[in-house]
Amino acid sequence: MKKHSKNATFQGIIFLFFIGVFITLSFACKREIDGSEDVSNKVETDSVMLLVEAGRNKKNSVQNRLLFLERALHLSNEAINDSIKLQYLGRIQWSFLRLNDSLAFRNTNEQTKTLAIRLKDSNKIALTHWDLGTFLDNQDVKDSAYFHYSTAHKIYNEIGDQSRAGRTLYSVGQVQYQVKDYSACEATIIKAIQLLKPLNENLQLYHCYNLLGVLAKDLKEYDRALEQYESANDYLNKLNKKGSLQIQAYNNLGVVYQEMGEHNQAVSYFEKVLEYDSLYYDRPRLYARALNNLANNRLALGDNAKVESQLKEALEIRSTEDDIAGTAGSYYSLAKFYLAQNDTSKADYYAQKSRTSAIASSNNERLLDALDLLTQVDSKNAGEYAQQYISLSNGLQQTERQIRDKFARIQFETEEVEAQNALLARQRQLWIGIAVGLLLLAIAIFVIISQRVKNQKLKFQQQQQEANNEIFSLMLSQKQKVEEGKQSEQKRISEELHDGVLGEMNGARMILVGLNQKSDEEAIAMRSKAIEKLQEVQEEIRTISHELSDAAYQKFHNFIISIQELLQAVGDSASLEHSFTYDEDIEWDDLSAEIKINLHRIIQESLTNCVKHAQAKHISLDFKTDGNTLLVLLKDDGKGFDTKKGKKGIGHKNISSRVEKIDGSWEVKSAQGEGTEVLVRIPIAYSSTPQHLSAESEGLLRKV
Repeated sequence: MKKHSKNATFQGIIFLFFIGVFITLSFACKREIDGSEDVSNKVETDSVMLLVEAGRNKKNSVQNRLLFLERALHLSNEAINDSIKLQYLGRIQWSFLRLNDSLAFRNTNEQTKTLAIRLKDSNKIALTHWDLGTFLDNQDVKDSAYFHYSTAHKIYNEIGDQSRAGRTLYSVGQVQYQVKDYSACEATIIKAIQLLKPLNENLQLYHCYNLLGVLAKDLKEYDRALEQYESANDYLNKLNKKGSLQIQAYNNLGVVYQEMGEHNQAVSYFEKVLEYDSLYYDRPRLYARALNNLANNRLALGDNAKVESQLKEALEIRSTEDDIAGTAGSYYSLAKFYLAQNDTSKADYYAQKSRTSAIASSNNERLLDALDLLTQVDSKNAGEYAQQYISLSNGLQQTERQIRDKFARIQFETEEVEAQNALLARQRQLWIGIAVGLLLLAIAIFVIISQRVKNQKLKFQQQQQEANNEIFSLMLSQKQKVEEGKQSEQKRISEELHDGVLGEMNGARMILVGLNQKSDEEAIAMRSKAIEKLQEVQEEIRTISHELSDAAYQKFHNFIISIQELLQAVGDSASLEHSFTYDEDIEWDDLSAEIKINLHRIIQESLTNCVKHAQAKHISLDFKTDGNTLLVLLKDDGKGFDTKKGKKGIGHKNISSRVEKIDGSWEVKSAQGEGTEVLVRIPIAYSSTPQHLSAESEGLLRKV
């Protein structure tokens, strides 16, 4: 399967050379064209997109693909146009996700989200949540994956993107199915179908109905499962290319008939799967699964001629592909085969192998099957296996129940926030209406008062004009009584001014003073009420803010507890004594998520090596600090090995890779018959914000 690795490396080097030449020539051309911004943007876009495509090309080695993507990221950060830069980052983060480079993906995802928020690009904000949900789903952090899928769906729904809203709902349903929240999963997938049907999204509708079929099969509602698979097949037939999907559909139907006990029907479907050309080379894991299923059904029919060889062939393929979960299934099938042949020694051997592989792959359902089978083939230890079965089953049920409760809390908190936002929006609209009404009332009062003042002024001018006309008439008719008339008229005008005009002006002044005082008091009262109301709103907003902050950053689990449970699980499964010491004064949960996740995996891999190779009876684990360095020491009293001659296997490489990701170092001390010590040194880094992911989530929420 890996013959082409050297060729791929050589091809990658050649591709890098041509990329470099292309970029050099492009920039040379750009310098020759003064002021040509369009040409510059096109060269930049072509360069970045070529690097991204090279990073996605599976013909290149993983190392070269990462180099291409890092170069693309560097060029995108030099882009002047933020919108174009955002497009680059969106493609690059998805490429890092597909290569399982968690550190590069998280950094690029955060950079993309920050830029999308600054540009107010709702589509890209939703995309970052969707990709982050996919990453967390792959890491088995189901509660956080559910949160980010739901957030992406909400944003797509708000901006009216029904296609992506339906597809994110499908992702939500998948997470609900994985934690066995079957009723919620069914409701979610039905909502997704309602969104996707008007859009004729045949591929997505196939996936939705296929998941409903799997759900019905798990609930042992086989007739309904067949109906859902038939609906899925209807949409599959509408697709131009359906090759691998058709194979998967046949395999699913075969599994349903197998569980129904109709083994002849099951055999026919598994044979259809195996008839596909190049399936062995293109999808060896699916080939091995179908071959294993075919052998199991032939065993159930009593046709044992090829069963053993087919089961061993499937096991060999899965071992070559390093499919640990698959090998657990093959070991289990071989154990059942030998049990049917009354060969209890071989049945016990393969059942034990199945149990070990199930533990290594965190496949709890297969582990339950292996424990159940061991109670049948190992009567001496049947009671112990039965107790382990009951303990594991109860633990899984409790864990699934806790996760479903978290989903319910996330949904409740989301709906509560939406309701509060709607209430605030209504209150804001109400206060805007009140403010507009008060403004209109003030304008009306001002207009009325102004009009009254003008009317009074005109009335006074009219009265004055009439008085002047009368005086003029008296002067013309009584010239002889000028002095008398003058004095009489002066007296009359004085009285008129005193009693009429001044009275009118005083009345107007008193009215204005009264109205002015009344207006001031009302304004003060209204201002006071408004201030009080604003204070109430301020306090209410502050209270809501504190409540959400507390809910968002509440921690679900504890890192130290997850390590203790890991030791307990390995100790119980391998009959090992274990001890764990750590500095209780250190806030272990404040360590960065990257350190906690990788440290958990390093310890898990080291424990696996102890179980598989050391034949130890006691394991000790010690956490302590030396300045700004975290020291982790794992010791066992096993048979040890010569570190100079020992072959470095996959486990050694995995530990080295994870230590490098957190900038640490490690060493192994061992000798024949003297046990083994593994010492890991890690620079301490703390989270900048409270994390909703915890080491316990990483340790407990395994994929079922």
